[in-house]
Amino acid sequence: MNFSQNKPKVYFKTFGCRTNVFDTQVMMSNLKDFEVTQNEKDADVVVINSCTVTNSADSTARGYISGLKKLPKDPRVVFTGCGVWTKGEALFKEDKVDSLFGHSEKEKINELLLNESRFFHAGDLTHIDETIVEEFVGKSRAFIKIQEGCDFRCSYCIIPYVRGDARSYSEDKILEQVTTLASNGFGEFILTGTNVGSYGKKQHTSLAKLLKKMSLIKGVRRIRMGSIEPIQIDDEFKELINEPFMAKHLHIALQHTSKEMLQIMNRRNKVLSDLELFEFLSSNGYALGTDFIVGHPGETDELWREAMQNLHRFPLTHVHAFTYSKRDGTPSATMKPQIKGDIAKHRYNELVQIIDEKNYDFRKNNTQKLEVLVESVKNGKYLGLDQFFNQIEIDSPVDLVGDWVFIDDYEVKANKNVARFK
Repeated sequence: MNFSQNKPKVYFKTFGCRTNVFDTQVMMSNLKDFEVTQNEKDADVVVINSCTVTNSADSTARGYISGLKKLPKDPRVVFTGCGVWTKGEALFKEDKVDSLFGHSEKEKINELLLNESRFFHAGDLTHIDETIVEEFVGKSRAFIKIQEGCDFRCSYCIIPYVRGDARSYSEDKILEQVTTLASNGFGEFILTGTNVGSYGKKQHTSLAKLLKKMSLIKGVRRIRMGSIEPIQIDDEFKELINEPFMAKHLHIALQHTSKEMLQIMNRRNKVLSDLELFEFLSSNGYALGTDFIVGHPGETDELWREAMQNLHRFPLTHVHAFTYSKRDGTPSATMKPQIKGDIAKHRYNELVQIIDEKNYDFRKNNTQKLEVLVESVKNGKYLGLDQFFNQIEIDSPVDLVGDWVFIDDYEVKANKNVARFK
């Protein structure tokens, strides 16, 4: 990445998922005639990498765009990401943004930004990037994008329509990417994509085979994965779960624990087989997270009670809970009955409380030494994540940022672990 006092400054605002985080790094890596700034007040250009998973995500991006008028340099506003395919045309016609480009155009960002006239290049939904990212600005862990798009058609989800069908990056390109970042000092890698578990499906390979090859690269210490579907954890994958390079945490997308609600959502997973899988992984020492949508249309009181009864049986430790938000253009958007906001909020709080208690019990009962990558320092305390994806706060007289430390003496608090490291 090139830095100079004379180049126009570009600030990247990234909304949404880890895939967007990686996409932003791809754009940064392709800038040659511009300088990346971490301060939006210094920006000559603001690039917004948008999320469009819900209507409220669109509203958040629109609100951010409106706020840019207050910046001292009145920067050019360039819009990209998933929102290009849903709200891009309206934003462009209303002159809310100066220019737009889609996912497939992001490697051309330098050329696009040199064009100071207004433009709208949506691109296509079949593209695969070729860029090798050499660094992650402001990050201790490296995100590795291994695939793009999704073949599932869950009733609430717009993402396949804005990122396209599932397609995988070439294995050689991924391994080159990992090798480059490992040689630059990164030891923890997070595999990301729209539907990570679908990796290799059309290339006669698999996620498990990729993991094995990644683990052989010098410098690779720990590998995590983004959200994976229960049906994608096959026997080949299960053979790897006790390998030392595997983080002892998996995030497995359930979305619900009511059989009928899964059918309404057009999900492929089943409650009983999900439970069996979670119990197997838990018995092998794994912390387990999930996605869960609360208040989806059709979620009656009876179905909610059934879901919570089932949820208590799952050995969960983390949850990424969503209160359902309508996404125009999806089947769920027209489903009845809609769930009132106060009811959905109450259910959300009930769900989160259950998982918080499960997480506390997991940390309290853990007997393994914690292996922590220290990522940052805040208010004089060092912060990092252990192998179970739990946060730990460390008091130390030594600068630990970027270091790996082993912790076996720590205090378990409500929402984190706390330790002293000399």
